[in-house]
Amino acid sequence: MLATMEVVDVLDRSEGIGQLILGSDVYEEFNQAKQDLEENEEAQKLIHNFNKMKDQYEEVQRFGRYHPDYSSITKKIRSVKREMDMHECVARYKRAERNVQKLLDDISQSLAYSVSEQIKVPRNGMVFTDTGCSCGSGGGCGCS
Repeated sequence: MLATMEVVDVLDRSEGIGQLILGSDVYEEFNQAKQDLEENEEAQKLIHNFNKMKDQYEEVQRFGRYHPDYSSITKKIRSVKREMDMHECVARYKRAERNVQKLLDDISQSLAYSVSEQIKVPRNGMVFTDTGCSCGSGGGCGCS
């Protein structure tokens, strides 16, 4: 494809949108929460423990209920995850991450609707999930 002035203009504008996102308060809060999480030793220990437990859980899942440690590992992973999720740094990071996702979703919707209201725009990362909806709306139509 040959680069026309129209394509170059679209690329320049999209670069501008990217720079606006990187300079936004939402993204700054995300970066600060990420840095705080990375620097917090207690949070990192909880994350490390969760990752170790997750490896054990995945091993148990290969055999399902037939694995001798299925019950204990399943209960323990829930407990470890809850403990990790309740830590203030982890919770703040997850909130900031959701806010960035919402900002990106809103921008995607605005761009799509500026072209046509008929364009289906996935929300909340729905493009990565299977909703069972066959119309391509990401489950927003209610047809499933």
